[in-house]
Amino acid sequence: MSGTVLPGAAIGVLGSGQLGRMLTFAARRMGYRVHVYSPDSDSPAGRVANEEWSASYEDLDAACEFARSVDVVTLEFENIPAATVKALSALVPVRPGVGALQVTQNRRREKEFLRAAGFPVAPFRAISNRNALDAALDEIGTPAVLKTAGFGYDGKGQTRISTPDEADAAWESLGGEAVLEAWVDFEAELSVVAARGVDGAFAHYGAVRNVHSRHILDLTVAPAGVPSEVEAEAVEITHGVFEQLDIVGTACVEFFLTANGGLLVNEIAPRPHNSGHWTIDGAATSQFEQQLRAVCGLPLGSTRRPQAAAMANLLGDLWKDGEPNWTAALKILDVNLHLYDKKEPRPGRKMGHLTALALTPRGAAKLVADARSVL
Repeated sequence: MSGTVLPGAAIGVLGSGQLGRMLTFAARRMGYRVHVYSPDSDSPAGRVANEEWSASYEDLDAACEFARSVDVVTLEFENIPAATVKALSALVPVRPGVGALQVTQNRRREKEFLRAAGFPVAPFRAISNRNALDAALDEIGTPAVLKTAGFGYDGKGQTRISTPDEADAAWESLGGEAVLEAWVDFEAELSVVAARGVDGAFAHYGAVRNVHSRHILDLTVAPAGVPSEVEAEAVEITHGVFEQLDIVGTACVEFFLTANGGLLVNEIAPRPHNSGHWTIDGAATSQFEQQLRAVCGLPLGSTRRPQAAAMANLLGDLWKDGEPNWTAALKILDVNLHLYDKKEPRPGRKMGHLTALALTPRGAAKLVADARSVL
């Protein structure tokens, strides 16, 4: 099937976590049916989808049967085997496709793609063995960050090397294919969430400012409050990345803003992103509806933001002394609560988020911080 996928059709989603859950809400509201596929059962997305398929991503028979049950496939989780995506692509459109997925699910390939395409990145070296790490440290210097090439997120699979003496411990903690990156003394962390349609149409939400804690996104504020030329450059780079990778759907490009006002691309997420959750309450079209519109071949929606917005993550740590005090948080006006219906709260696990709207970015950030503090 090609062309426009109209309401009433079935959308397939690879992955069944919170991103799939929020996409399902957007799709069901617009009259679509949703089937989610992952190794999990009774999952956050599976509980609200029309059908939940529970099978390994490597099970090609099950995955192909899933593909035959839907009209188009998208994803909320990028670590899907390329062979599975290729097999599904022979049966139904998969957006974004295997090319974008193969690049973005491996840090070495992603960095090499960015450098070859002329996008700004921090100095890096591919590391295949312990001796290569020593050679790379000689070239790049310390401090530096050693990251696994694949399957890393929320700070997992990376370690800082402050001096060459720490190389042994860093290598032992990771091992295997890795990337060594120069340490970036950044002024701020920014991201641009955007969408690209089947026809190449592009829509973005501008640059937002992100604050991390323990390598996990803690707070996002929109707009980022950076000079207009910096925001314009971030959007231009994002558009270029989408074009080069032929991304169809919603995706995110993360940046470091250096002290001299320069931008370096940090990572690409080929799916809706945590830093775009504020769009559910704070934009005319959420990042999830935008994903749906894009992969279905519909016109992209408006990204207008009536007010400043902020989003604060809620991690499992909040449950350490029992159920959080939701009533106290919701007494604060202009704050919205989103919970992901996960079975077990664990430290560092994303269980939900708060959003707030205000006249200024600082005001919105204060609202979500105040609401989270009373939980």
